[in-house]
Formats: sequence, structure tokens, C-alpha cells
Amino acid sequence: MEFRFIHFYPDLMSLYGSYANLSVLKRYLEELGNTVVVESVLPGQEIDLAGADFLFMGAGTERAQKAALADFMRCSDAVKAAAERGTAMLFAGTAMELLGKTITDAGGTIYDGMGLADFVAVQGPHRMVGDVYGVTDLYSGAVVGFMNKCAHITGVKTPLLTSLAMGFGNEAEGGPEGFHWNHVFASELTGPLLVKNPRLLDTVADAILRQRNASLPEERPANRWADGSYAITAEQLRLRCEAQKTTK
Repeated sequence: MEFRFIHFYPDLMSLYGSYANLSVLKRYLEELGNTVVVESVLPGQEIDLAGADFLFMGAGTERAQKAALADFMRCSDAVKAAAERGTAMLFAGTAMELLGKTITDAGGTIYDGMGLADFVAVQGPHRMVGDVYGVTDLYSGAVVGFMNKCAHITGVKTPLLTSLAMGFGNEAEGGPEGFHWNHVFASELTGPLLVKNPRLLDTVADAILRQRNASLPEERPANRWADGSYAITAEQLRLRCEAQKTTK
């Protein structure tokens, strides 16, 4: 099969190696015998989302985020329609905040979001920085990553991570993190997320395939480097969580 990926604003939203989420997903599907075409969208550039198999936007600074938002709003109806159809999409880092109702910056200025979900993001002067270790209801096993954000996000009804043993969630330490609805995946975790979490990579790839009435084959190429890196990271973060419990 041939898949069509849409990459929004690779020039503006590219912090923390976010592009690697798209790169690893593309390679994954190609190793399964598919062809993947990636179309980049720059500010002001026309794009037809009809027939797209996957939409992606990476992390950016708060300033870049506002520039991306100003242009992205013209695509909001098409993106919401794609989400309703079940098109798979990933919004990483600060891109997640664009999906909500509003974003309030550190100076108090309020920006309208695209309104795919009812949550709101309020950015403050202090940043939440550190490793993250949590769980999701999509599969068993830990989700790992790194966070560097300044926004408290309230009103998320369907988080991607149901709880965190380490790290700051949407609105509180140890609370739920990210957003997940239908085949829309969003998280402030960076690293990048799909490279650090092979099981989540499986999940997103499977969402793409299911829209074509297909699914992941039981036998598929193993990536011992990714699997090994994940295993080490998850174990070390687990041990840190256990150590923190004993010192409290």
C-alpha cells in the first residue's frame, strides 16, 4: 500500500527531534513493504487533507507555537473532519495545545485553538522539566519520555497517559497526561515519543493500517536497538520511582 503523510510546519515546530516521530513511523511502515509519501505544509501553503493517512505536528517554542496556530486555524475544519473519519494523527509537545479551545500565554493574551477537544492551556512563567514514567490504557507496560513545558492543561477527558509515577501531567504532578480520542494521539512528552516507546509506535502504525482495513502482521521486523533502549530507560526510571517512594 501507499500511504500519504502530512507534516505540518517542519520549519516552525521541530524542537527536541520531533521530526523523528514521523521518520520512525515512515520507516516502520516501509519495512512492512509499504510506500510512504510525506508532504510538508509551510505557513500559507495550500494542502488537501482528503485521503491523508496520517497528520503530524511536532514541538515548538511558545513563540513558534503561536505562529503555527495563526496559520493552522485555516485547516481546523478539515483536521476535525479527518479526526471524525478516524484518520491517525500525532501532535507532539506544544502542538498538543493547539487542539484545545484556548491557549493563554504567560502575558495573559488568549488565543483561540482549533476546538477539537474542550481542554484549555494556560502558560506560565515557570517550566515543568524532567523525565516522565507513566502508563496508558492502550497497552500494558510503561510509557517513558521527557517533558519541558510551561502550560497547565485542564479539561482533558480522555488522556493518553492515565497516570504518571514520575513527572508532571496535564495539570498536576503524577496526574493524567496528553490527549487521546479516536485515532488522535497528543502528548507534551518529547524525546521523541514514538522512538522512545516501541509499543506506542506499534499502536499508531496499527491505527493507520486499520483505516485501510488492514492490521499489523504478527511477524514483523524487530528493532533491537529501539527495544533495548526502551527497556533500559523504563527500568532505570522504575528504579528511580521506587527510590523516591522509600525516601518519602
